[in-house]
Amino acid sequence: MGLFRLRIRELAKQKGLALRAISRQANVPYSTVATYAGSEGMATADIPAVMRIAEVLGVSIEELVQVIEEIDPS
Repeated sequence: MGLFRLRIRELAKQKGLALRAISRQANVPYSTVATYAGSEGMATADIPAVMRIAEVLGVSIEELVQVIEEIDPS
């Protein structure tokens, strides 16, 4: 993959959910949700946490994750 971002803020806004509510419902620490929501680009993430966040937001992983930079494996 490369760098990606999680579209938590925009999806939360569409659903009318606060980050704290997502954190609580997904059973993911608020600091993790806030970090993921504010990051412009990450190389790694806690996949089980991302899956739970996607479930709370009612979206697939594919809808939640936005690839922003691909890395050429060669």
